[in-house]
Amino acid sequence: MNTVAENRPLTMAEKLELAQAAYDKFRSSCFWYLRDDVKVTEDDLETIIRGLRSNGNREAFLIAGKLCR
Repeated sequence: MNTVAENRPLTMAEKLELAQAAYDKFRSSCFWYLRDDVKVTEDDLETIIRGLRSNGNREAFLIAGKLCR
């Protein structure tokens, strides 16, 4: 069951934390062309979202959707 809290937009700090976790988890399948030691910044969010959507599985695609809110 979804709650309002689960559907609220993420703060920038939450987006960066989620994007870093996604980068770490999906690095080999979605971000093989980037360095291993990337620390995700606000400027990297578009690249992370694009990589998750283009090269990821369903889980990655759903994370990209959360990052877009």
